[in-house]
Amino acid sequence: MSLETAWYKSSAWLVLLRPLERLFCFLARRRRQQYQHGTKSVWTAPVPVIIVGNISVGGTGKSPLVIWLIDWLRQQGYKPGVVSRGYRAQPPCKPFFVTAGSSVAEAGDEPLMIVRRTGVPLVIDADRVAATKLLLQQTDCDLVISDDGLQHYALGRTIEIAVVDAKRGFGNARCLPEGPLREPVSRLDDVDLVVFNGEPERSLVQPDIETKCSVMQIRVAGLQAVGSDSAKHAEGERFVGMDQWQGERKVHAVAGIGNPQRFYNSLANVGFTLQQHSFPDHHQFRIDELQFDDGLPLIMTEKDAVKCDHMQLRNAWYLQVGAQLEQGFELQLREKLTRSSSK
Repeated sequence: MSLETAWYKSSAWLVLLRPLERLFCFLARRRRQQYQHGTKSVWTAPVPVIIVGNISVGGTGKSPLVIWLIDWLRQQGYKPGVVSRGYRAQPPCKPFFVTAGSSVAEAGDEPLMIVRRTGVPLVIDADRVAATKLLLQQTDCDLVISDDGLQHYALGRTIEIAVVDAKRGFGNARCLPEGPLREPVSRLDDVDLVVFNGEPERSLVQPDIETKCSVMQIRVAGLQAVGSDSAKHAEGERFVGMDQWQGERKVHAVAGIGNPQRFYNSLANVGFTLQQHSFPDHHQFRIDELQFDDGLPLIMTEKDAVKCDHMQLRNAWYLQVGAQLEQGFELQLREKLTRSSSK
């Protein structure tokens, strides 16, 4: 049994890690207090900063929310930019501007996916302050979204949004390494907005946070061909809506993400029969891992597709999805942005 599986099955043996969990919690609490009390400095940007993060390790659905925020903020008249860590990226310099032409090796899979989908100005650096400063120096952005920045307290924030996977919840509700949490569940008391990816069980929505909770649903838009040569696809289309798909319904489903089951469920819900192929999050694929001898279509996630667009894959597609937020979330977000601009 993997450690992650044990977290979400609340395995009894995890209690052996309790001393390490207590040490982790002590260090995390002390670090946050150092920023709160001024022992460590916090840099405040001259524009609003929206933090999108989570309190657990693994995928919760932050990227769809970031993409939704970019589109929504543009509709409100803002010119947003994004800063991100760029997990596993090896850029030629830091901070580093990611462009649509960047390689996944230098940009990281999630930042590259966001840029290619939205065209947003995006800078990666583990030092979010340095990334934000470069973004503001070299663009006309008037608002910054920090992707996965909830625990990066050196960067001041206007609004904090925590994303929670409604299906998996908080596991055994213990912090690392005994459980999956980066910070205790009580951290949600302090954030501005909580977004559940999917409809949560009632037990997840504590009374103290109920008024700031919203539900995000992930909607399937269609299938996009992997790679730049659409002629190699039998359908001859770059994008195919689900109601237009004429291909085989039995497919190979490939996922190298934090929670592949969510991806598999999305495919099954629109009528596909799956042969599942799961890989670790941020996996760097080899072409032999994606070649099958039965001629069935291959469908992968958008995050995985940016790592495979240079490969000569036939009949390979990625699932294009979009986030749908409740109107109440939009109203609360607009109110908080308006309030921050009047200060």
